[in-house]
Amino acid sequence: MLNKNVDLNGKTILITGAAGFIGANLSRVLLTMFEDIKIIGVDNLNDYYDVSLKEYRLEQIRQEKKGASSEFIFQKGSLADKVFIDQIFSEYQPEVVVNLAAQAGVRYSITNPDVYLESNVIGFYNILEACRHSYDDGKKGVEHLVYASSSSVYGSNKKIPYSTEDKVDNPVSLYAATKKSNELFAHAYSKLYDIPSTGLRFFTVYGPAGRPDMAYFGFTDKLVKNETIKIFNYGNCKRDFTYIDDIVKGIVEVMQRSPLSNEDGVRYKVYNIGNNKPENLLDFVEILQEELKAAKVLPQDYDFEQHKELVGMQPGDVEVTYADVEELEKDFGFKPSTSLRDGLRQFAQWYRNYQA
Repeated sequence: MLNKNVDLNGKTILITGAAGFIGANLSRVLLTMFEDIKIIGVDNLNDYYDVSLKEYRLEQIRQEKKGASSEFIFQKGSLADKVFIDQIFSEYQPEVVVNLAAQAGVRYSITNPDVYLESNVIGFYNILEACRHSYDDGKKGVEHLVYASSSSVYGSNKKIPYSTEDKVDNPVSLYAATKKSNELFAHAYSKLYDIPSTGLRFFTVYGPAGRPDMAYFGFTDKLVKNETIKIFNYGNCKRDFTYIDDIVKGIVEVMQRSPLSNEDGVRYKVYNIGNNKPENLLDFVEILQEELKAAKVLPQDYDFEQHKELVGMQPGDVEVTYADVEELEKDFGFKPSTSLRDGLRQFAQWYRNYQA
């Protein structure tokens, strides 16, 4: 297991996408785990989905119990705005950067490509440039850059489980292509400017206060409204669903261990974070409706069979995602472990209270 070489106590940490699902949960956990921590949260609060949910998450962060001198500072702005990003780095001089801000969604990237290039490519480039210049004039600068990649980079790879050693040169969506570009950019900047960087390929993250465009959340909204849900590829999809608490725990473990130089002398690493247990989509929706009934989101006599429709595969989708997390476990002594039923139960109970 890798030794911890980044002490987060007393650190200034920049978290982009702080009003997002993962960013907000990470901020809350960091504020409770570490002393004298300062989190600079950046988000553009765009309307890709309901902004009120993002504002709800920010309020949850602000209510989190913090140490006497720990604080959360929110700055609204876009990563694509280089002046804004440079000002953030100049004013706060973050020592650890976690870049989670990105335009998400595979299908949305097919109809709205511009926003993906702006946020995921130009935005990430601006972060890398700011990290590079954090070392100017002999300053200590950024100790560790952690950034979000995605299981989407594996595209239509046939070999499973997906390993970070696999070739990932055949993305099936623009979203996946932008995430692969992030890994390439990070490697180049790590090589050229010695920025310690770690990329995390997330596998289907879910849980309370998650993204409404994700299947479990969208299905729930439709079922509550007595609408029909469409199950793609006739239910013959498998997803490595990863509960939000496991994702956050993994990020925190990674943040504290910046990568050592590899055989090429580059401080660069990429890991999978997934549950290592793909679930069939039909089983997933069956468990979801059972937990929604148990949480009294749906009535006990709800006729689920009448509200589902099996349809073909959507462009950009893949049949299976399956994470090989052996390296994550070896380097950090950690692997996701929350069962799908336990995770969906937490979501169903949150949904009931949130909609009340």
